[in-house]
Amino acid sequence: MRVVPRKPLGFWERLYLPAVWGGLKVTLRHFFRRKVTLQYPEERWTVPEGYRGAPYLVRDQDGNTKCVSCQLCEFVCPPKAIRIVPPGPDGPPADRPNAEKMPLEFEINMLRCIFCGLCQEVCPEEAIFLMKDYSLTGTSREEMIFNKEKLLALGGVHAGIQKWKHKLEEARAQEDFPVRT
Repeated sequence: MRVVPRKPLGFWERLYLPAVWGGLKVTLRHFFRRKVTLQYPEERWTVPEGYRGAPYLVRDQDGNTKCVSCQLCEFVCPPKAIRIVPPGPDGPPADRPNAEKMPLEFEINMLRCIFCGLCQEVCPEEAIFLMKDYSLTGTSREEMIFNKEKLLALGGVHAGIQKWKHKLEEARAQEDFPVRT
């Protein structure tokens, strides 16, 4: 064990007046600067471009669910926050044409989600998007597990590419094409 000798405090150091005066100087210097504090509920933070917020499911322009229960987002999710239950062979039919199946259950645990954006990148149907939402609140753990209905309500309608509508038009155009033998 080594003992480090300390120099005894001087008169002014024992009064702590220089330290108090130094703190007041810092306070006065910051008092006249522009304030950067936001009054949160009234003033909202402007979200920068490229911000990755909470993932939500979206509907197409016709109001149909875009998710086809491929489960790619569930497999790619690092913290395993997404849970999808496919309909199975005797499940309900899809609510839109050119869709083979729709998920029976779709849940995202927002407490577990790390907002990485991998689910949005891997989705072939463009059914899941990251919204610019940064104030997720809940009073219990159960409230922070968002089901399919809540995710669709929060996601809303996305005016994106309707690739299956174009595929349907292409298929109809091919049916009308005259075949010569």
